[in-house]
Order: sequence, then structure tokens, then C-alpha cells
Amino acid sequence: MSADVRSFFGRPIVIGGGIAGLLTALHLAPEPVLILSRTPLGSDASSAWAQGGLAASLGIDDHPALHLADTLAAGDGLCEAEVASRILHAAPDAIETLATVGVRFDRTPEGALRLGLEAAHGRRRIVHAGGDGSGQEVMRALVKAVRSAPSITVVEGVEARRLAVDDNTVRGVWANCSMNPVFLGTGRVILATGGIGGLFLDTTNPSGSCGQGLALAARAGAVLSDLEFIQFHPTALDGPDRPMPLISEAVRGEGATIVDETGQRFLEDLQDAELAPRDVVARAIWKHLSNGHRVFLDGREKPGPTFERQFPTIASACRRAGIDPAHDLIPIRPAQHYHMGGVSVDPDGRSSVAGLWACGEVASTGLHGANRLASNSLTEAVVCARFVANSVAGSPIGVRTRSKAREMPVPNPLSLRPVLSRALGVKRHGEFLRDAVSTLLPLAELHHAASDPAAVGLMIAVAALLREESRGAHFRTDFPDRAVVARRSSLTLDEALATAREFACSSTLEEF
Repeated sequence: MSADVRSFFGRPIVIGGGIAGLLTALHLAPEPVLILSRTPLGSDASSAWAQGGLAASLGIDDHPALHLADTLAAGDGLCEAEVASRILHAAPDAIETLATVGVRFDRTPEGALRLGLEAAHGRRRIVHAGGDGSGQEVMRALVKAVRSAPSITVVEGVEARRLAVDDNTVRGVWANCSMNPVFLGTGRVILATGGIGGLFLDTTNPSGSCGQGLALAARAGAVLSDLEFIQFHPTALDGPDRPMPLISEAVRGEGATIVDETGQRFLEDLQDAELAPRDVVARAIWKHLSNGHRVFLDGREKPGPTFERQFPTIASACRRAGIDPAHDLIPIRPAQHYHMGGVSVDPDGRSSVAGLWACGEVASTGLHGANRLASNSLTEAVVCARFVANSVAGSPIGVRTRSKAREMPVPNPLSLRPVLSRALGVKRHGEFLRDAVSTLLPLAELHHAASDPAAVGLMIAVAALLREESRGAHFRTDFPDRAVVARRSSLTLDEALATAREFACSSTLEEF
């Protein structure tokens, strides 16, 4: 870390190198911006792994109001309708912005955007790039644009460890790099760190996505919302590889079906069958697996001979597993895929801590509710990046602060994965959640490599324990009914720790 980087006081600091972070930095131009990326830019971002594309009402038979209706239905009563409407109305223009930046979207021979269909969408509205390589293509274009932007300084191999906060206001970032720890003074920080898949045994996310942005916000005192809502994608390739290769919803949109080892389509009794919302399909597959069956995606007839052309990334993953998707059944199972919860933000991405914004999966905007509609994630990131950039640009740079750099352990969630996978899976039960809370509480209070992942896991487990109903992606086998009144949840780390201690005390008393 060179001394000149430390002298960049007042610049907005973007933490994270995925689509949300890169586009926020580009929208801030010509204001100078610093991007901190834990790995070489674009190499370990969930964004680059996205297959499904971006949802936007671009068809002649479509409208943002129809997109909103599908989003609200999938969100199971917890979407913030006004926020969702604002984001979805801005989505078509955001797609055009990406095209201007250089994203090569798939188009018809006439030059129009090619629109795909995915589960729980009432219209073809999914924009793809490179078939199932949408995230990779968007990242390619954004990385190139960021590398070429004179206003953006990218610092790779650096991971933010803590936010300096005084009087509920951001004063800077403590970060670790290969040489030594460093303190970066700023009054404007944008979290764009992605999700939490690295906390689970079975996930489609990069293993390094272990909720570090949530930990930064939580340790800074920020409010987090809807943490209990974790989406499990119903169709991950069932094999030994971890992370698990994703088989995009778009394959089912093109006609592939889900069958068991007998060839039976056991989802036919569901409304919309294979194209039902993700939480519904994931639970049905989980139940079938739990009853001793195997589950497969059958794309032999549709898309059939065009499978490899339409879905080259998926076809490649299948071939590595010895499967020809045009002729063989593809073994599948649900895997952790996306976190609907995150840092609670207002419509412009501001958190409850002054000078701290969040964008992308790390944020909880209210768009997704209890269950994200397919392909709304990248849409949210590209739309909200502009909202956040506009808000940051209009905010004061803060007060110059000096602080001694602090060495902090590299977060390591490895020992926690079995605990969180058992307690916070497709189906949950209070007994397992309480066990997780008691295991995570002492770890979260230590200065240890597992402490930040434990703090994030603890907050999620407490939120799941407090929600005594089943809604969207949160299903409690001990509370299977949906509450009459829909309510979003909110929690700070201090509140989660206090609640966990109360659970610990009550459990101890029950033993006597």
C-alpha cells in the first residue's frame, strides 16, 4: 500500500469490485473515487457468475407495472412497493446505459434485444449476454471502463476490516493488505461486497462471499433488515464441486422439466409447475430428496439439440461432470444462492449510519421482499448504482481523521458452515436455530478469524428465530403458517447479541 493512497482523504471509497461497486464508481465520474477489491478486479465477484441476466420491461407486450406485479407476488407481502416501482421503472434505461458502456447483449437478427422467460415472470423480459454468461459479459465491459476511467483508482488485494465511526458518522476505513494494515480517512463509504454464500456448505456463490460487508455495517452500528430471507436456488448441479455450478432458471424457461429417478414430473401439482417461484420449487425438490428420491433437470427435448448453443456455460459445467445435457438427465439439488436481506437502506442507498451507503446484494432496499424474483438482482444493482452515486455526490466529504492502522484477522467461515447450513437451510426449526445461536454467540464476541462470520450468522439466526411464521424463502417447520400481517424485520448487532444472551439464559434456566 503506497503512501499516496493514504492521502486520498475525502474521496468516496467503494468496497467491493462487482457490478454494483464498479457502476457506482463510474456514475460518480468525474469525481475521484477509490475502489478497494479483495481480489484482482472481477476475479471473485458473484456478479461474474450470474447466468440469468437482467429483468426489465422491454417487450412490446410488457410494462413496468406488470414487472412490478410479478415482483410483488414473488416477494410474498414484504416488498416495499414504492421502492420496487421506482427501481423497475428505471430498469429499461439502465439496460441501455450498460449497452452504452459496451455490454454486448444478445440480439435478434433484426438487432432488437432478445428477451428470455424465467420462473414467475408473466412476460419475456430477461436480457442476456452470451447466452448464460450475462454476468461475465457485464463485468468484462465494466472492468474495462473502470480501468480506463481517470477518476477511478483501483486498489487490489486489499480487504476492509472495520469502519471508523464517531457519533454515528463514518470517519474512515481500516484495511489489511499484503504489506501492512492501513487507515483510509473518508466520510463517504459505499458497501458493494455481495452476499453470504461462503457461510454455507452448498452454495452457488464464490467461497469468499462470506458476508464481510454485513459485518462491516453491523460492527459500525448500522441497522440490518430481512436477514432471515435467504434464497436457495432449486437447480444447482448435484455433484462434488463446491461452489456448486448453477443451472439457470432460463433453462426451465425454455421448456426443461424437473423429474425424479422414475421419470415422474412431481411438480405438476404446483401452480406454474417448474416455473413457480424459487422458494416453492426449492422446497418441493427438498421434500422429494428428503423422501429418498433423486431429482433431475430434463432438457433432452427442450432445449434439446440447442442446449449448448443457448447455455454454453451450463453445458461446459455438465461436460466436466460427465453429462451431455442434450442427451442425459442433469442431477440437481437446491443450494444457497442469494440473500434478500442486508444493510437497511433508504431509496438512495443510505444506511442508518451517516456517510455509509450500500448497493447490490449487501443492501436491503425492499425490492425483493421475502423471495427475489428471478433476474431482479443484477437489475437492482445497475439501477441503484446510479441512485447511490447521485446521493454520494451530493453529500459532504466529512472531517479529516487520523487513526493508527489496526491489524485484524482474515475472516474464515469454514468452521461455521455446518452449523449455519443445518440451521438456516431450505427448511428451519426453532431447536436448530437456538443451537446455532448458542454456538455462534461466544465466537461473535471474540477477536478471532471466525468472529465476523459468526456475528453475521448470529444476526441471521436470531432474525430467523424471531420470525415465527413461514413466508417466502423463510420456512419454519414449527411455524408452518403465514402470519396475517406482513412485517419486515430490522436488527442491529447489539440487539442480536442481547437477544442471543437472553436465549442462552432462558436455556440455562430450563435445565434446572
